[in-house]
Amino acid sequence: MNPASLLTLQQHLLTALTPAPNETRRLFHGRGRCWPGLEQITADWLQGVLLITLFKPVTDEELAALRSMLLELTDSDIWRDSQAHSLILQLRYLPDSPSEWLLGEPKEQWDICEHGLHYRLDLGRKQNTGLFLDMRLGRQWVQQQSACKRVLNLFAYTCGFSIAAIAGGAQQVINLDMAKSALARGRDNHRLNNHDLSKVSFLGHDLFNSWGKLRKSGPYDLIIIDPPSFQRGSFVLSKDYPKVLRRLPELLSENGIVLACCNDPEIGPDYLINAMNEQAPQLKFIERLENPPEFPDSNPDSALKTLVFQG
Repeated sequence: MNPASLLTLQQHLLTALTPAPNETRRLFHGRGRCWPGLEQITADWLQGVLLITLFKPVTDEELAALRSMLLELTDSDIWRDSQAHSLILQLRYLPDSPSEWLLGEPKEQWDICEHGLHYRLDLGRKQNTGLFLDMRLGRQWVQQQSACKRVLNLFAYTCGFSIAAIAGGAQQVINLDMAKSALARGRDNHRLNNHDLSKVSFLGHDLFNSWGKLRKSGPYDLIIIDPPSFQRGSFVLSKDYPKVLRRLPELLSENGIVLACCNDPEIGPDYLINAMNEQAPQLKFIERLENPPEFPDSNPDSALKTLVFQG
């Protein structure tokens, strides 16, 4: 990060905050490699909280210059007009991803809004806040598709897709994830939206030991698969994704829909299309959903892949 790239970042932030978005949005996405020198940084607007995340090490001098630029930003009229009150710098490249509160009183949790739905985020305590902003349009698509459907949400994490599905009128949603703490947050998110929890199930199980349980609760009209690219001891995308796809025909209702996602920048959309054709050829590729415009990428195949298939 040289002075010129820092100036570029500052101008992007000032423009993005004029005016500040009404809801949570990414303000700057350097990881799409569209701005040389800023590939390691992102900026997220969390409705009063600006979260800057640094993904790769920089020199002490560069880090000091970044802090100085951000604090200068908070002294501007644009910052004051945005009604921002907190500024966090997360050093994602360090163990435990520590966060520095450059401005504002530290808070462990913060509630935000996206497409009129509410989510509770973690601030400064964990590597991720609890909501992946690049999946914004995917959640919107699920909300639009879920009316009267039975939905299976695999690798549910904090249940963002489940929130969208119930808001869209889903008959039932089953969330499965090994991390019971993430599912507990998902339950909190449903409560934030005053959802009927009798329509939502939370299964804290290993997927690969749960096929029988899932079959008994099926079939499902919509299945969502949004796994991590790599999770030590539980999921390796290239090895385990085909195992999931192979099971879809026994879980999916007639003419059911599958939303299959991949966030690994090294794997293009053809991988999922070909793997589906091999493992579940009765499911046909329909479309790839667009990513939010605030997530530009110099190589679209490296960006988030959100693909729709239908039986």
